[in-house]
Amino acid sequence: MKIRSVETFRVKIPLKKPFKTALRTVTEAESIYVTITLEDGTIGFGEAPPNLVVTGDTLNSIQTCIEHIFKPILLGQSIQHINNILEIINQSIVRNTSAKAAVDMALYDCLSRTARLPLYQLLGGYRDSIDTDYTVSVNDPDEMALDAQTYINDGFQMLKVKVGKDDIHQDLKRIQAIREMIGPKPIIRLDANQGWSVKEAIYAINQMEALDLNIELVEQPVKANDIKGLKQVTDRTNIPIMADESVFSPDDARKVLETGSADLINIKLMKTGGIYNALKISQMADAFGIECMVGSMIETKLGITAAAHFAASQKNITRYDFDAPLMLADDPLLGGIQYEGPIMTFSDEPGLGIYEAKEDFIIHEEFVKNE
Repeated sequence: MKIRSVETFRVKIPLKKPFKTALRTVTEAESIYVTITLEDGTIGFGEAPPNLVVTGDTLNSIQTCIEHIFKPILLGQSIQHINNILEIINQSIVRNTSAKAAVDMALYDCLSRTARLPLYQLLGGYRDSIDTDYTVSVNDPDEMALDAQTYINDGFQMLKVKVGKDDIHQDLKRIQAIREMIGPKPIIRLDANQGWSVKEAIYAINQMEALDLNIELVEQPVKANDIKGLKQVTDRTNIPIMADESVFSPDDARKVLETGSADLINIKLMKTGGIYNALKISQMADAFGIECMVGSMIETKLGITAAAHFAASQKNITRYDFDAPLMLADDPLLGGIQYEGPIMTFSDEPGLGIYEAKEDFIIHEEFVKNE
């Protein structure tokens, strides 16, 4: 079954509350959606949100890459040769991982629809439901504690707490305030988003243990390219350390795994360029006995649905960070993953189970100048 058309369009949805990390503040979700249509009318959906501080992608760069680099490659290709197509896509341009991810998930959506299987089943079908954490945005300690309690009241028992924006002592105050507010049982995962030095990370993590703050893991405490520093933190602390921005590609994963620089890896489709490379990273980590999380950017339910299907398919993916759609003021899609509090379930529909994007959220401009 050959590819007949490739189309892109933009969507924009406000967030319920500004989302703050050590790297940026976001007030609305913006994405490029892509649809790939086969000869028989089968449509696959993909999404790519811009993220200058992590992937380096903008709305214009994503849309230009898909329209002018990938579209000519894709037209006329047979969906049954998906691995060959994705090899060509990956070799056609360096980086541009978000654009690659959007096309990748649309291709996998098409393939699983033609196979009449939900995507997670086509990829392996290890689980049929998963449970997400909820992210506490970085603010002053009191506000973060109140936010954390709100999410606990909503049924979430796993919180991902953003730190790394100010000095290390303020971060410790944030974590203490949250733990005092929510009590000892809920799981707290920390994400420093590269915000600490090696010495700060070692000091802070050991202080957390001494204060009995019961932290499950600490994500990306140091700069992404500081693999030596990441290993120092991993070796000198007892709380598990997760690599995130340090791992974009299978080659990045190999370096982290072979050097023992982290205890866990966070896989994101926008970093890996999609499911094709994400599968390689997951399987490589599994060979080293390392568990993975699958996370996300500020995405709509489209990108999260694709990531969730991938995450549910693999045994060693044991943690999930898929709360982004719950932060949006509205849902721009019909179909896809369903939430019951923290529990995410899949429909029996083939592919991603997405029917269409709602017209209200589509921006009818081909390109936006002066982005």
